[in-house]
Amino acid sequence: MLAALLYGKEDLRLEQVADPIIADGEVVIKVSTATTCGTDLKVWRRGGHAKMLQLPTLFGHEAAGTIVAVGKNVKTWKIGDRVVANNSAPCTKCFYCQQKEYSLCPNITWNNGTFAQYLKIPAPIVQQNLLSIPDELPDELASITEPLACVLHGVARSNVLPGKRVVVLGDGAIGLMFVAVLANQIGAEVLLFGGNETRLQIGEKLGASKTFNYKQITDTTQVVKDLTDGRGADVVIEATGVPSVWENAIALARPGATVNLFGGCPRDTTITVNTEQLHYSELTLKGVFHNTPNYVRAALALLASRSIPFELLISEKRPLQELEQVFQDMKERKVIKVAIAP
Repeated sequence: MLAALLYGKEDLRLEQVADPIIADGEVVIKVSTATTCGTDLKVWRRGGHAKMLQLPTLFGHEAAGTIVAVGKNVKTWKIGDRVVANNSAPCTKCFYCQQKEYSLCPNITWNNGTFAQYLKIPAPIVQQNLLSIPDELPDELASITEPLACVLHGVARSNVLPGKRVVVLGDGAIGLMFVAVLANQIGAEVLLFGGNETRLQIGEKLGASKTFNYKQITDTTQVVKDLTDGRGADVVIEATGVPSVWENAIALARPGATVNLFGGCPRDTTITVNTEQLHYSELTLKGVFHNTPNYVRAALALLASRSIPFELLISEKRPLQELEQVFQDMKERKVIKVAIAP
């Protein structure tokens, strides 16, 4: 089959590789749509991921498709089923899983390789995180179940109440998903900061109360204070993965606020925190990572409801042969998410 393999920093190659060999408990899907992700872009630019990948590796982690092979002992799935698979499954047995902190499981089964004609789904994911796609939901929307599940996890951990003022930093797909969920599901007043006018306009369509191009602002802290009665935001969501923006997120928070440091930074980076502000302002700083099986199901249900126009996030459809150019376009911020057709 034709597949994309990542070899290092911005070194992505299309190669002919062996078709997946199925084992007990597994299924193989023919990939109909694989969507690109900001995490894929970061991994491509950085040449790896601290948790999920060892180079060289099959690449991509968001996909929808049709089952074409079913392994022994798989009872609930059959050839021809339209499905979406999360890219992971927790072990369910360790200390963290017993606390229902599934995203912290040290034995998570990871699965990559969606930018390919076929994708093998490991048995733990088949058991926990393989879901049937509703008939009315297009594959390209079903494919974004995984990142939306991560966002739903992030929102749930952010202590957001209806009517609260939330700042979202970052106008990538994740930041825009946060805007959509916070505004439409929670009823928060969302202020979106980003650097791309087209994306900021999409943010408004997804429910942002106000949007700001940080390139045109000299003092984001003062802008936020002016809009929040001089106090600062009730909740701040950082969705860029840039250490300096992590620090800015903390600066935008009012006393008593929650700051969700959601965007993953490069390995071994650090930030500086004003200890006086952290202590006397009683800030809550949270790092929130990945998703859990419950949020995967909730994400697919939200997509299937069509209550939020998530299709605004998919800039275009392209063939697998153009994947390298797609990542160049993502790097230059010409597109948000692209639906790849293997």
